Amino acid sequence: MHISRHFVDRVVKHIMLALATLSLLILVLIALYIFREAWPAFKELGLSVFDDKWYPSREAYGIMTMIVGTIVSTTLALFFAVPLSIGCALFLAEVAPPQVAQVARPAVELLVGIPSVVYGMVGVVFLSPIIADISGQGSGSSVLAAGIVLAIMILPTVTSISEDGLRAVPRAYKDASLALGATRWQTIWHVLLPAARSSIVAAVILGLGRAIGETMAMMMVIGNSPQFPHSIFDSARTLTGNIAAEIAHATGLHADVLWACGALLFIMVLGLNTLGILAYRGKIGLPWSRGKSAKGRVS
Repeated sequence: MHISRHFVDRVVKHIMLALATLSLLILVLIALYIFREAWPAFKELGLSVFDDKWYPSREAYGIMTMIVGTIVSTTLALFFAVPLSIGCALFLAEVAPPQVAQVARPAVELLVGIPSVVYGMVGVVFLSPIIADISGQGSGSSVLAAGIVLAIMILPTVTSISEDGLRAVPRAYKDASLALGATRWQTIWHVLLPAARSSIVAAVILGLGRAIGETMAMMMVIGNSPQFPHSIFDSARTLTGNIAAEIAHATGLHADVLWACGALLFIMVLGLNTLGILAYRGKIGLPWSRGKSAKGRVS
């Protein structure tokens, strides 16, 4: 029996729609379950859940130290990763010969496939002792170690998306700049980077979301101590590390507060990923757009 091509297209279309709807439904169900489990903590503790004291044995469940640890470690990771990633993207897109780029690009992308526990192990064995020698204190497990490990982990994400944005810039932009007498560096700085601005911002936002959600490597290199870090050589604890370290033996309100940490992480990561996707598609304006619409820029 002959089946028309139009019929097959309609069937495939409905299957894709069903799968997309199922994915959205799963996300909604996960969100509802997380917030249902977290609600008793917010109901009983209120804003005190954001206090700076975490002593479950004394019924003190303030998660502010973990929030600060997460923010500091991810900010430090971006400080290291963003210049290196953008430089790597520029090298692959504009500077490297094709033969070199064909080797270097898969090498950078290969970093995504390395398990996070391997990054953590390398950080504990090689990085932490070096930091301990530099700081002269402790084992070297610190915010600095966490920032460096996170920077390496998010480097391929930021590099790949930034490179895609640079390659999407029309060739005519570059040719016109060079024809006017600009050097290669002037063309990169004044033409290519501004034109690919949306993609680069999206890459940084998505890399930030990746860093916030990291767990195992952070537990291994940050020291996992629920305290405020007063310097980059101090230990700390992230929200993800707090959940992983204590969920196995937590009960009652203790477990509810850990679910509250999960709810906060869910909101942070979902919001960052949404912003990154919108920035990549040019759907949101950027602070330095000088009144130009997002559609007027290459993304």
